[in-house]
Amino acid sequence: MSFVKDATAARGLSCRMPQPLPGFESLAATFEQPFEMLSACHDRVRRSLQLLVRLQDHLLAHGADDQARQAAEDIVRYFGLAAPAHHEDEERHVVPILQIADDVKLRKAAQQMLQDHALIRSAWLELAPFLQQIGTGSAPQRTGFAEAVDRFVRLHDDHLRLEDELGFPEARARHEAQGPAAIAAIGGEMARRRRAR
Repeated sequence: MSFVKDATAARGLSCRMPQPLPGFESLAATFEQPFEMLSACHDRVRRSLQLLVRLQDHLLAHGADDQARQAAEDIVRYFGLAAPAHHEDEERHVVPILQIADDVKLRKAAQQMLQDHALIRSAWLELAPFLQQIGTGSAPQRTGFAEAVDRFVRLHDDHLRLEDELGFPEARARHEAQGPAAIAAIGGEMARRRRAR
């Protein structure tokens, strides 16, 4: 698969509906299924991270050509717009219900999720200028870019696993125990917040 096709494939899911970003047309879930949507966003995060890693190799071989610029723009668009909305979803609908759980493991998971979000935001502020530089057709300083990419990718590894394996299933079960209206309220809030933006 070519780099261009990889970049296009990486744009397959959006967490920013109902108005999708260019190239984000297909969705595996809707706001009527908010926890499926949160999981679909993680698939999109992983594809964007894979694209970011491949971008490094492409820059070494081809420099900041059209394909590199498009990939950098796609990564900036996702992590600059859709990913913060996804983190807010989690901080509104996953973290709070875990924070009040009787299980200390769940309360610790909630705290870890918040700490991870802060670290990821900080790492993004370090990484984004390199990607914006690539978007202008200029190759960034190799070592600095590689270190920023490595930090950003590593921060996501354990974070995504924690949410997928513990945070989302536990939060979902607790919300579902409150009845269908609780799930509908989550999806409605997520949709309204995006429309307001």
